[in-house]
Amino acid sequence: MTLHDLTVAELAAKLSSKEVSAVETARHFLARAKAHESLGAYLATNEDVTLSQARAADERIAAGDKAALLGVPMAHKDIFVTQDFPSTAGSKMLEGYRSPFDATVVSKLAAAGVVTLGKLNCDEFAMGSSNENSAFHPVKNPWDTSRIPGGSSGGSAVAVAARLAPATTGTDTGGSIRQPASFCGITGIKPTYGRASRYGMIAFASSLDQAGPLARTAEDCALLLSAMCGPDPDRDSTSLDVPAEDFTKSLNESIEGLRIGVPKEFFGEGLSNDVRSAIDAALAQYVKLGAKLVEVSLPRTELAIPVYYIIAPAEASSNLSRFDGVKFGHRAKQYADLLDMYRKTRAEAFGDEVKRRIMIGTYVLSHGYYDAYYLQAQKIRRMIADDFQQAFKQCDLIAGPVAPTVAWKLGEHGNDPLADYLADIFTLPGSLAGLPGMSIPCGFGADHMPVGLQLLGNYCTESKLLNAAHRFQQATDFHLRKPEGF
Repeated sequence: MTLHDLTVAELAAKLSSKEVSAVETARHFLARAKAHESLGAYLATNEDVTLSQARAADERIAAGDKAALLGVPMAHKDIFVTQDFPSTAGSKMLEGYRSPFDATVVSKLAAAGVVTLGKLNCDEFAMGSSNENSAFHPVKNPWDTSRIPGGSSGGSAVAVAARLAPATTGTDTGGSIRQPASFCGITGIKPTYGRASRYGMIAFASSLDQAGPLARTAEDCALLLSAMCGPDPDRDSTSLDVPAEDFTKSLNESIEGLRIGVPKEFFGEGLSNDVRSAIDAALAQYVKLGAKLVEVSLPRTELAIPVYYIIAPAEASSNLSRFDGVKFGHRAKQYADLLDMYRKTRAEAFGDEVKRRIMIGTYVLSHGYYDAYYLQAQKIRRMIADDFQQAFKQCDLIAGPVAPTVAWKLGEHGNDPLADYLADIFTLPGSLAGLPGMSIPCGFGADHMPVGLQLLGNYCTESKLLNAAHRFQQATDFHLRKPEGF
């Protein structure tokens, strides 16, 4: 088996036993990234930095260090700031920007011995569901390069699916880990809001943004999440005071009697037949494993789209006000005065989707509309969270589709941004409630494109989610399949 076909857990074991070196492994993945540049997954690599980190990992291994991820290479979504690589958030606004510090998630993984391969493409400032909104180039789905990989963590998902990295980091604001994981046939998890520090994550919507890993298996995600999570009160005021946890410890627990809630609202009009068939088969597999299916209701599911697309743009308009050409980032070359510089700088450097969301956000926060839109959206958000708590009285986990369809063609939604927004209907409710959620490969739909099963848990039940996903993957092989030619 070649190095790129190994899971994180398998690769970590070979590195620990010195069957392979971290330098050899890093060189292998850098070569693969270069060979498959046409996919558009990477925005930046730095061979000198990567190999220097790999040599340091080999020295730690030689000294007897047994850190679980020591020497394992990873790549980071370009939303996380990094000292040794550019940090652009997929935007011309930050083209060439280098941060003087590392994001907490990056530094935690580095402390665990992870070797950084580079920075990964994403929708500009994480705004999008297709990774077509990157200011630099779109990312292509390795299962069919004429299709989108999902967004905004499309580069992260493609790097794992095409075996350009064993694992990657991503961020999920409204489904941006789960949806690309589903479209690319890999595993991804968004932890409970606040479990992973947001320090050093370039902000889109601060009450929603959350970091998480993408990898091939639930076991790999458990290893990575164990290193990424933990309180960060001095640098992130939204960080939960919940201690770091070893999520691998509960991976082989029985799921006999596990109650899986199936929301009837997730299986109505709009869900394509091919996706429904794959999800139904996955739920049947859980029944074979001893779980029980329970019908539950999330009655405000349809309201999640308008609520999200009021709250997220409102927070974005506030967060992105800092990009004005004064202290860092792009600045217009010609302008008449300070106000003209602001206007030209932002007009030149922000893409269409970012401008669209800033304008929506500014509108809903403006005098006369704040009460009518933003405050009402926050009230309904609370009700959506309450719906989940009612459902969890009847079940342990909730399962359903990640997206209504498989990945669509590049450019298919080009003139209809609302079509992208509607594709988030099954991921948005969990994000608004701040719940942990994940996507696991569960089959194939139209044109042999991957389909992901979404699992949602109550607050801080990541170990339960990961165990349920791991048991499913022990009984199926969807997570082992890869696109032809990779």
